[in-house]
Amino acid sequence: MTRVLVINSGSSSLKLQILDTAVEVELAWALVERIGEPVGSLTVRRSELTGSPAAERTAEAGFPDHTAALARVLELAEELRVHPADLGVEAIGHRVVHGGPAFHEPVEVTAEVEADIEKLELLAPLHNPANLRGIRVARELLPGLPHVAVFDTGFFHTMPAAAHTYAIDRETAREWDLRRYGFHGTSHEFVSHRVADVLGRPYDEINQIVLHLGNGASASAIAGGRPMDTSMGLTPLEGLVMGTRPGDLDPGLIIHLIRDRGMSPEDVSTLLNRRSGLEGLSGARDFRELLTRVDDNDEDARLAYEVVIHRLRRYIGGYWAVLGRVDAITFTAGVGENVARLRADALSTMSGWGVEIDRDANENGTGERVISTPDSRVAVLVVPTDEELAIARACDTVLGLGT
Repeated sequence: MTRVLVINSGSSSLKLQILDTAVEVELAWALVERIGEPVGSLTVRRSELTGSPAAERTAEAGFPDHTAALARVLELAEELRVHPADLGVEAIGHRVVHGGPAFHEPVEVTAEVEADIEKLELLAPLHNPANLRGIRVARELLPGLPHVAVFDTGFFHTMPAAAHTYAIDRETAREWDLRRYGFHGTSHEFVSHRVADVLGRPYDEINQIVLHLGNGASASAIAGGRPMDTSMGLTPLEGLVMGTRPGDLDPGLIIHLIRDRGMSPEDVSTLLNRRSGLEGLSGARDFRELLTRVDDNDEDARLAYEVVIHRLRRYIGGYWAVLGRVDAITFTAGVGENVARLRADALSTMSGWGVEIDRDANENGTGERVISTPDSRVAVLVVPTDEELAIARACDTVLGLGT
């Protein structure tokens, strides 16, 4: 057996899973939220797949920092006998959002790797500092195990130059490593492989569009296993409409706000990262709340939903042109997996291209499935993503575990 602890560290949260990669099952799970606030919440859960009955421990307390949060997780994990030492964990995998130009593959963490990740904080100021904090805390509290960093940008490193190049002064771009990197790569790679398995076709023969739709959202065009384009760019701001981020906008808008309207760069950063997208358009960043408001004839919510659908159609159509032929369109992540209305509306204009949705399969099925009709020339799927399993597998590969 190969058992891996996967850690996803956010600015105020910590998510952990212990996975057995040999049989691809979750043995234990933990989540800490509202780190740094007066009162936070913590849950540690044991699966019956450990050989013991399923069990759970919860706590509400102040967790001043990630060190205190992880220390308390380990205490409760010990009570449940799911401490990494109890379950024979061999490695710890960490999600890191931005790998920049340096990191194209997962890598074992060293002091030098930590320093390089820290240098990338300018490219992902909302994500990389939190990811690095999780790495450092875990290395401090669990020092006897190898740690591996897995980068969201890695999968998109092989995009064609025409897709990743910004049309700005080339010397400036080279000096500051300004290019389109793409994000959610771990999810897009995992899901695209599952699509091939579900359809029973070789991965390198399928042209597909993957739509990772959650609070963060991105699209990818993948031809025969190679990413040809993706919607996010230098940062996770570009592309589709998201919970609090706008996706595509005219860069002149930013210049106008700073030069002509007196906003500071920090104010604009807050606007684009925290007060845009669904939140900015409707006041509802949660998609379930948005749809409730749409059904209640809230005009702001209705417009927000229409903007989301319009942007999705535009990207699907654009990627269709890039690929030339599309064999599969797949929805994943929280919104993509759970909102049947969005899937149907996003593809409703594409019947002329051979896309036919099976209404019953779309609205009533669960889990991994095909939701297109047998006559559809393009397979449409729902495939739950599993970034944690993908990270655990990467640890196996990097460290040669289970061989």
